[in-house]
Amino acid sequence: QVQLVESGGGLVQAGGSLRLSCAASGRTFSPYVMGWFRQAPGKEREFVAAINRYGGITDYVDSVKGRFTISRDNAKSTVALQMNNLKPEDTAVYYCAAGPVPGRSREMYRDWGQGTQVTVSS
Repeated sequence: QVQLVESGGGLVQAGGSLRLSCAASGRTFSPYVMGWFRQAPGKEREFVAAINRYGGITDYVDSVKGRFTISRDNAKSTVALQMNNLKPEDTAVYYCAAGPVPGRSREMYRDWGQGTQVTVSS
């Protein structure tokens, strides 16, 4: 099992930027696919972005393409989500997740962080 702790959330105006970070501990980090999900009030938790074990392949939901960038540092056991040009509809709790295989489904990720709140004001 991998323990995940997110940080970097906060309140930002529309058009602003935030950088989320997720620190992993426990099992070796590098074999895992890492993903970011988000959950807005009253909505299902949705896929945002994922990165493969070596960082060479990334995947994004259409609504964040061109604005968000996922990256990882296996030496530091961290994964980041750089979020630019934020919109009010990006407001949600953002979760870091780890899984054995790449994908967009929540069920494919085994370990989850506790989440960090991102609020974008208009």
